[in-house]
Amino acid sequence: MDTLFDFNAKASQPLAERMRPKTLDDFVGQERIVGKGSILRRAILADRLGSCIFYGPPGCGKTTLANIIAETTGANFARLNAVSSGVADAKKVIEDAKRAQELYGTRTYLLLDECHRWNKAQSDSVLAAIEKGYIVFIGSTTENPYINMTRAIVSRCRVFEFARLSAEDVRRALERAIADKDNGLGNYDLSVDKAAVDHIIWAADGDLRNALNALELAVLTTPPSADGSIKIDLDTAQQSIQKKAMSIDESMYYDMLSAFCKSLRGSDSDAALYWAERLIQAGCDPLLIARRTLVHSAEDVGMADPRALTVAAAGLTALEKLGMPEGKIPLYEAIIYVCEASKSPSVINALSRAEELVARSKDDTVPFDLRDTHYSGAPDTHYRYPHDYGGWVDQTYLPESLKDERLYVPSSNGEEKTLVRAKEIKKNKG
Repeated sequence: MDTLFDFNAKASQPLAERMRPKTLDDFVGQERIVGKGSILRRAILADRLGSCIFYGPPGCGKTTLANIIAETTGANFARLNAVSSGVADAKKVIEDAKRAQELYGTRTYLLLDECHRWNKAQSDSVLAAIEKGYIVFIGSTTENPYINMTRAIVSRCRVFEFARLSAEDVRRALERAIADKDNGLGNYDLSVDKAAVDHIIWAADGDLRNALNALELAVLTTPPSADGSIKIDLDTAQQSIQKKAMSIDESMYYDMLSAFCKSLRGSDSDAALYWAERLIQAGCDPLLIARRTLVHSAEDVGMADPRALTVAAAGLTALEKLGMPEGKIPLYEAIIYVCEASKSPSVINALSRAEELVARSKDDTVPFDLRDTHYSGAPDTHYRYPHDYGGWVDQTYLPESLKDERLYVPSSNGEEKTLVRAKEIKKNKG
């Protein structure tokens, strides 16, 4: 039975915390990972989950699933946050886990939030315990673990990539929160306009925590009417999530975004600026426009003008640092540069060829002359150091069966003309 202190603590928690699902059946979204019959769901229910890392955007259920595992399994649980914990904290958990296993045969899960924040020394402190089975490691992160975590710990974990929640997932969770009398807002005489719900869902962009926090703020800051009822309309929803509602419907939004992208590709800076401004004034996040500009700087400009990628990246960074309206100036400079630059699809074509080639030739071995020789007793591979030959030497780098494959094919546009000539010179030298 809950005490008065439990009740007060619970009441002071944010709505997003109070509404966290407690069971797998209540969990929202991520059907691919924890849906009926999935390997992760079976492992959780059988209490046979191995070390893993949950990776995905904010508010998509990573911490919630870790909490459900804690409630479902019969094992001990220890929770740490990588921001505030270190090697000493990890060693204490490992000592307790080892004792629990030796005395009672009980497993221990170590849940580590923001696990990408641990450095190599901190990560290494749990490796032996994972290998010996003293702890089952569960890391949660919004950063790509293959890039931002040490290889040693990632190699010992199964990585589960969480997707951004769909609009219907967020809608279902909001409706549950509005109706729930124990943990949600069901005790209020509350009505929420469909337009308000739709806007919160759109503005939250798959982040359920953000959506629930916005809903709670709207309810708590809206004064009741004379009869005690609270009505949340679109204007209140916009203020609560601090994002203007789109003044165009979804179909027109995607049509305008498509027109913007095709104007970039088509080198029409006037049209690109026009559609960008139309989107921004309609309520589109300028960062989305900056990100599309960045993608097209590599996809459509590429090696014809490599500086386009630098300018587009700088425009995105400047917009993030300056905010609006000043950030729109470097953004529009980037849009103009990408539009006016010479175009070549060689990068995206090379990417597609590489993906296709690797998919059909995964088992090709590394050529003998390219193998690692940095160990005692390594054979002489006859590798020729290019700088001993003026920077380039005719040498095969692809596997023997693929030596005639060509992935990157320069166009004759912009600066790629010089790359074409350079390749011809190298070929003649060979």
